[in-house]
Amino acid sequence: MKPRGKKTDNSQSQSRRSELAAQLSAPVRAFMATEAGSAGLLLIAVAVALFWANSPWSEAYTSLWHTEASVTLGDARLSMDLSHWVNDGLMALFFFVIGLEVRYEVSVGSLKERRRVVIPGLAGIGGMLVPIVLYLAIAPGGEAAKAWGVVIGTDTAFMLGALAVVGPRFVTQLRVFLLAITVIDDIVAVTVIGVVYSGSINVPELIAALLLGVVLSALTRFGIWRAAPYVLIVLVMWLATLNAGLHASIAGMLGGLLIPARNPSREGVEQAARLFRAFRQSPRADVGKTARKGLQQAVSVNERLQTVLHPWSSYVIVPVFALANAGVDLRDGVLSNALGSALTWAVVVGLVAGKVIGIWGGAALGTRFGLGRLPTGVAPGHVLGGGALSGLGFTVSLLIVGLAFEDPQARAQATVGVLLAAVFATLVGWLIFHLAAVLKGQTDADLPRYLDRPVDPERDHILGPPDAPLTLVEYGDFECPFCARATGVTKELRQRFGDRFRYVFRHLPLPDVHPHSELAARAAVAADNQGRFWEMHDLLYAHQDELEYEDTAGYASDLGLDVEKFLRDLDTDATADRIREDAASAEASGVRGAPTFFIGNRRHTGPYDAETLARELETYVEEPSGATRMPTE
Repeated sequence: MKPRGKKTDNSQSQSRRSELAAQLSAPVRAFMATEAGSAGLLLIAVAVALFWANSPWSEAYTSLWHTEASVTLGDARLSMDLSHWVNDGLMALFFFVIGLEVRYEVSVGSLKERRRVVIPGLAGIGGMLVPIVLYLAIAPGGEAAKAWGVVIGTDTAFMLGALAVVGPRFVTQLRVFLLAITVIDDIVAVTVIGVVYSGSINVPELIAALLLGVVLSALTRFGIWRAAPYVLIVLVMWLATLNAGLHASIAGMLGGLLIPARNPSREGVEQAARLFRAFRQSPRADVGKTARKGLQQAVSVNERLQTVLHPWSSYVIVPVFALANAGVDLRDGVLSNALGSALTWAVVVGLVAGKVIGIWGGAALGTRFGLGRLPTGVAPGHVLGGGALSGLGFTVSLLIVGLAFEDPQARAQATVGVLLAAVFATLVGWLIFHLAAVLKGQTDADLPRYLDRPVDPERDHILGPPDAPLTLVEYGDFECPFCARATGVTKELRQRFGDRFRYVFRHLPLPDVHPHSELAARAAVAADNQGRFWEMHDLLYAHQDELEYEDTAGYASDLGLDVEKFLRDLDTDATADRIREDAASAEASGVRGAPTFFIGNRRHTGPYDAETLARELETYVEEPSGATRMPTE
């Protein structure tokens, strides 16, 4: 055979066709797990703040947040009380993390495909406009009328934490849908804060902040891969924004949005692997330093900053913000006045009823007019329940309360409204999810988890005894580099389990990502017609960089096939139907990318190294009903 060149692949194989259009990226999974896990700590902070503000030590609570704190460098001095350090400093970092996440999702994540943003976008717009309308219809005039921004935001941590408690058992797809909505909420909320609730604007500092934003966005173009320059520029941009009179959250969100994200390149990953192997062979400090640098360069600055800052944002910044802002003194008639105030109930109705109606209505209108469709597994009842939980506007709502109201009494009433809305939103969400499950059978808001078409020895490509008790099914793409590496894993499993194990390969070509994948799948099926599927399977994976028409013919010749028959079979409808059959079973089985594995008839999630797959194969039990269970150890 002729020498094979190399070609790059900048992302894990992932379908972008409409029928295979949803895969939850690893950064999003980590983000949501972190945010959901911090919800309990956030509740504790709220409880502590309320107890402290209503205790005999309430003066200590008030004086603490009015304590002045200064940072001095030469003649330069920045002085604020602790409350402003939290709201203008820590919250800027909070919005910086959100900005990083938004940029990642728009660049390479779940929001990259514009058609997938339409329905969440309409739901998000409805989930802001309807609450504003309801709020203004109920709220008294004057200062309260200007505080309509209180009802537009959603607290991601609270919302996901509540979803884990009162939502369906499996909510992966609903989480993705709600996360897309909160992305839109956050961008609009920060814009509103900057435009509506900022003070007078100092033009020179504003221009300086904008110029720093230009410099920040240009760093990647100059090959700057270390995180320190990005962080330094964002810090200076924060100071310029603060001095310009804008709320510092603008600098945080803008800074995060301007730091680009990318998938690791194939060359970068391979270079990092070579450097790691060099360190393993020669574990010296200088070699280790070089290997570490290679690993850092392989991952974008955006993702590295997310990894470092997400835990701080979730477990420190948000709880400290709650501690500083949720402490309302409800004594001396404050609570009774709040419960009788139109302002309080305007906030409650806006956040609870407004979010439910707006999010459900926006999604329903979009799907009704054919502008898009809900994610697979998400039903209208799930949208209603998720809309209710989106009324947990805690973080952004309390921040805007502090900015919108000068009157302490009005501020207390609005804060009580935000806290009551959190309680009512959770209860309404639970009720909607319960009714949707009981009345409509809308239980799991997740992708299918079981193999749609059982393994058929007469139809499937099977390596190993057809009746072996241990089954691993892979949906693969011959041009996908990750699928190629997985072939080594299956070989290890065959050596480990012997005749107890059968490996089943099903076709999932992803032509939008890999333009030669469909031709390669046809070549494998054509070779199967002459009993040489697995030999062609290995050749195609071994030479992923050359999968043109003439290459497949060459491989057929090398395998001793009847080349004329092979080329005829390559273009038949039967061959195309065979591949489409596998692709259809992939969609029905909840497969959203390649490689995807099934242990028996249960879709595998998580790592697919040999040890992990072997452990799941050994513990897998298929019950007579076809349902599966994974025994606990």
